[in-house]
Amino acid sequence: MTTAVLIIDMQNAYFEDPVLQAQQDAVTAACNGAIAAVQQRDCPVLLVCTEHERDRSTWTLSMLDDDQGLIFRGSAQARVVPGLREQHLPRLVKTRDSAFFGTDLLLRLRNWSVDRVVLAGAATQNCIAQTAADAFANNLRVVIARDAMASDDADFASAMLDVLSEEYSQPVLPQHQILKLLADDGNATDGRSSHRPADDDVGRG
Repeated sequence: MTTAVLIIDMQNAYFEDPVLQAQQDAVTAACNGAIAAVQQRDCPVLLVCTEHERDRSTWTLSMLDDDQGLIFRGSAQARVVPGLREQHLPRLVKTRDSAFFGTDLLLRLRNWSVDRVVLAGAATQNCIAQTAADAFANNLRVVIARDAMASDDADFASAMLDVLSEEYSQPVLPQHQILKLLADDGNATDGRSSHRPADDDVGRG
């Protein structure tokens, strides 16, 4: 099984909220761990970023309704968060929550012969969840990196992870299991575990 890691929306705009700011360093470190693990095995890793144009041509419906754009190409908001090891990573730009919508992500994954993706980044109940659902629709297996995700609403995030793990059979794993999976695809989960941690996972990163 060939696995790719998608680092989604680790950009300044998504960590402006104080709740997300408090998670930034830990999530960045976990993302870096996943990046290092796949690079050691020469496996694909893709930096997925959201960017919009100032001319309104890429704006979402809510942006148009509010007459307020954000994350403009080249702006400080669009920059990758400090400390993320994004040098030399291939980059994919999106304009919607799902990394599949309006992009060539599926083509890239097929060209890499990828049949499973590990998702990390921000935010759990938005871009991570939408990308996970679209991956399922494209017959790609998904593993969600629990410790490499950020959310501004723990309740919404937990509810979404319940749906993804129970309805779509997309396991949500702690960092040590993610690193083990990436180091040895032969030890991968069968895709049916719950996102709730086992007893020996409590308190572990």
